[in-house]
Amino acid sequence: MNTLIQTDVFISGGGVAGLTAAAAFGAAGFSVVCADPAPPITDAARAGADLRTTAFLQPARDFLERIGLWAPLAPHATALHIMRIVDAGGPQAEARVAHDFNAADISDLPFGWNLPNWLLRREIVAHLATLPHVDFRPGIGTAQLLTRATEARVTLSDGSRISAKLVIGADGRDSIVRKAAGIGARTLRYGQKALAFAVTHDQPHGNVSTEIHRSGGPFTLVPLPDRDGRPCSAIVWMERGPEATRLAALGDAEFEAAMTERSAHLFGPLKLASRRTLWPIISQIADRMVGERVALVAEAAHVVPPIGAQGLNMSLADLRVLLDLATGQRADPGAPDLLARYQRARHAEILARVTGVDALNRASMAEAQGLRDLRLKALNAIYKVAPVRRVMMRAGLGAKG
Repeated sequence: MNTLIQTDVFISGGGVAGLTAAAAFGAAGFSVVCADPAPPITDAARAGADLRTTAFLQPARDFLERIGLWAPLAPHATALHIMRIVDAGGPQAEARVAHDFNAADISDLPFGWNLPNWLLRREIVAHLATLPHVDFRPGIGTAQLLTRATEARVTLSDGSRISAKLVIGADGRDSIVRKAAGIGARTLRYGQKALAFAVTHDQPHGNVSTEIHRSGGPFTLVPLPDRDGRPCSAIVWMERGPEATRLAALGDAEFEAAMTERSAHLFGPLKLASRRTLWPIISQIADRMVGERVALVAEAAHVVPPIGAQGLNMSLADLRVLLDLATGQRADPGAPDLLARYQRARHAEILARVTGVDALNRASMAEAQGLRDLRLKALNAIYKVAPVRRVMMRAGLGAKG
């Protein structure tokens, strides 16, 4: 019979959020076991690699620095100084107006720093190997979870048994931990999918993240380091499902022509620099973020469309709050009062952010010309009033005031 392994924290899920959770709690001196049924793909050329990128906003970068992860990530990061919103919702696919939200208006630092998701996995996994308190088990899933007042018992897919004071569910939108804890979730579907890929282009990106609105969803270019001497960007192109599927099936030349037109020709001809991947778009929020001995983080707790770099930054805010509470109550990081405070600290804010991103996404999908024109007027109104613009930028970063 397998020996019962004792640990402070068990983390179900080895995506970017789960790996970061392992690094955070391990750096704080907690014993950690982290398991995921899919070994992380840490090479962009391999099938199944996550070609999306993540823009870490200022609070997220500060948290990564605190837990010792920013040093290995920083050399690979591309700074984002300006968030540019372009409306191309006229009769032709061309820019009607562009508004720059400049980080210099509210800070001495960039808005954020962009990194590819596959590279994040590579660097965080390497970092975990240096932490003596962390036991990362790739290729092994969570099979069963039973909780009681004083501990959680976890059975893994290889038969291993673990006793933990706290179980962190970081296992995605279909979270096994969330379901085992009896926590429901509300899902909003848009009939949208997102294409994610990298491109090179003629015009330099100038460390500007550009979000172009027309219909179907935003077309967003986020700066990456130059590739083969040419400016390079990561693109997330959101469209209604049938159109996204059609685009994904086009030959390279046809696809490059379509994406160049959708970009309103702002960067010159766009050339594919990676394969294309296709992702479903939903909003989702768990009914609650805690259960007995259980805390949910990241997509196990909340999913939002990829607008305004909110997704993983919300996830790291979850981890920051949970880690602060656990280090203040080190003897029992899964105590009921601690989890209740985590619920109060995060759930209402997450609900507000999911609601806000949902509204932005629905506005970006507008097909009718009249609705596109209303969207343009709203963007102009927000941008024109400097105090409102600054408040919106601070809110986007996650600042409270």
